[in-house]
Amino acid sequence: MPKPEIFITFRLTQEEKELLKEYCEQEGRTQTDILRELVRGLRRRLKSPPTHPAP
Repeated sequence: MPKPEIFITFRLTQEEKELLKEYCEQEGRTQTDILRELVRGLRRRLKSPPTHPAP
């Protein structure tokens, strides 16, 4: 897998942050790992196929 090169910053409510923290603790995974998985899952939701092959 290619080395990540892009940083994204976004805002959450305190409730959303706590939910993410709780989920990460439950799963024993990092926030980065969980968020990457969620982003990768978006591929299934796209209405058209990706324009480039997945890494």
